[in-house]
Amino acid sequence: MRLGIADHFGWAIAVTATDDHEVVDRRRIELIEPGVSPAPMHYESARLGEAATAALVATARASIARACAAAFDALPAPIFSISLRDWPPDFPTDIAVLRRAPYEARADGVMYRQVLAEVARARGWDVELYAAKDVVEVARGILGPRAADVLDGPRARLGPPWSKDHRMALAATVLAAS
Repeated sequence: MRLGIADHFGWAIAVTATDDHEVVDRRRIELIEPGVSPAPMHYESARLGEAATAALVATARASIARACAAAFDALPAPIFSISLRDWPPDFPTDIAVLRRAPYEARADGVMYRQVLAEVARARGWDVELYAAKDVVEVARGILGPRAADVLDGPRARLGPPWSKDHRMALAATVLAAS
């Protein structure tokens, strides 16, 4: 099975599907433990010094890893790949750089995706990246006449919720399977 993720600060929509694109599971998962800042760079770094920001980011990354591992443990198995929104391959890692625009606004989102990828790779899963802006249209092109049934049909079959995030996560699994 393949797992598609549509992430947000601290949580994500996770859709698990077969290679034939049948939805086996869909759920909201928490990506960070309660009590830990979900956006340490965006919300906290302006009031903290560089060392304190680095410590807070390290705490957040460890919390994200634990929360993601727990969420992954609750999913149906076996999972072979995870699909995540892409991030620039040259995105900086230096805290001093990340605290400045334009990186500060994207640093937390990239951090979540990087930790999700690390946790998935540790499980032996393939990590696939997708462009959120066109993943659904690319999947429609791959699926051809089956597109409406595969991408929109789960709402009728499974009932709500079936949102844009669910459709994006499922579309990402279609790309991974192709």
